[in-house]
Amino acid sequence: MAKKKLRVGLVGYGFMGRTHSNAFTSVSNFFDSGYTPELTAICARNGEKAKAFAEQWNYQSVETDWRKMIARDDIDLIDIASPNDTHKEIAIAAAEAGKMVMCEKPLGRNAAESAEMVAAVEKAGVANMVWYNYRRVPAVTLAKQLIDEGKLGRIFHYRAKFLQDWTISTDLPQGGEGLWRLDKDVAGSGVTGDLLAHCIDTALWLNGEIDTVTGTTETFIKERMHTLTGKMQKVTIDDASMFLARFANGSLATFEATRYARGHKALNTFEINGENGSIAWDLHDLHRLEFFDHSDEGLTRGWKTLHITDGDHPYMDKWWVPGLQIGYEHTFIHQVADFIKGLEDGTAPSPTFREAMATDVVTDAVLKSAETGAWESARN
Repeated sequence: MAKKKLRVGLVGYGFMGRTHSNAFTSVSNFFDSGYTPELTAICARNGEKAKAFAEQWNYQSVETDWRKMIARDDIDLIDIASPNDTHKEIAIAAAEAGKMVMCEKPLGRNAAESAEMVAAVEKAGVANMVWYNYRRVPAVTLAKQLIDEGKLGRIFHYRAKFLQDWTISTDLPQGGEGLWRLDKDVAGSGVTGDLLAHCIDTALWLNGEIDTVTGTTETFIKERMHTLTGKMQKVTIDDASMFLARFANGSLATFEATRYARGHKALNTFEINGENGSIAWDLHDLHRLEFFDHSDEGLTRGWKTLHITDGDHPYMDKWWVPGLQIGYEHTFIHQVADFIKGLEDGTAPSPTFREAMATDVVTDAVLKSAETGAWESARN
């Protein structure tokens, strides 16, 4: 039986554009489905760099205007991997044109933008998904299964952090290609919407709705030269962010993110403590899940390390023999596989735009709390 083509138009050629392209290219080699992704077009404002990207990844064509790409009849899916300030306009236009839409996180620069995007895809009835790839780490997916099976029992505590150190230098400029994450107008916020968004999405998936938050942020370097103007300008993004949260299930949480933790490049961790057990995970050792089961016999009770490589572990039957692990890039392949499965089953692949908007509601509440000093509602 011939497979259907899933003709992809990608917007953006940066780091995320590479991860997405690799996922679309690789997924059919490992996952059986009725669709085969086809790299139809790459779109970016810099035509020369877009052409070079197209040649490297074997895209069939190049566009420099995303509107022209959306208008093409030979594209089924618009994949948005461009800076945050472009997400809303591109996603809404794609939905109105009847295209499926996948979008990098965060969905919008704030919840209001996200709400417009949700309304557009739901009105158009098009398949949509946001690239919160850490859900697709097999160990994290297994954690979800264990929690849903009641292995931890009632949840008491959730703690998460995402630490980096790449913006410490005062000589680092802000804005422009590669450094747009330091420009609030483009990014929407700093580490709250960039790093904590990942932690929040994972937490909402594993532990349910967040009820209220109280947080604080800090901008350590107050002025930086702006790449586009060449002038020293005020830095308005948050360099560090931390908050306390109360989940709807009664559990308490701590979240922390910073780009000023010297020695950390991408320390992304969570730990969950329940009545009957605990779970812990670390991106630096992503194929392992730490698990404590209080029902074990006293003499042998203790934390155990689960090596997530066996065929009965999530996704792992598609890869290698037991004992051989996979990496970061595979999480994006899993996401494409799940998106395609949703197309085949007629189900909404998670996280949808609506689900991802919940994360933006929380980040908005954290930033508001940092200004007011009060507990703020984080409910949709």
